[in-house]
Amino acid sequence: MTVAIKKWGNSLALRIPKDIAKTLHIENNSILELNIQDGALVLEPQNETLLESLVSRIDSDNLHTEVDTGKAVGNEEW
Repeated sequence: MTVAIKKWGNSLALRIPKDIAKTLHIENNSILELNIQDGALVLEPQNETLLESLVSRIDSDNLHTEVDTGKAVGNEEW
């Protein structure tokens, strides 16, 4: 399939045909990872959100304990 690249502001845009988007479960505002592999542009759908990705990397080596910031100042309710 051949598609045209179009100018979008100062960037370039690629329209993904509906049948391909449906097959890859890509919707409006989906997040894609762009890479260059062997001189080709590769787009990969990201199934995790950024938060899910960050939380999945928490382990016993990088998990810190609770931090005591001292007595409450102001009208905070604890």
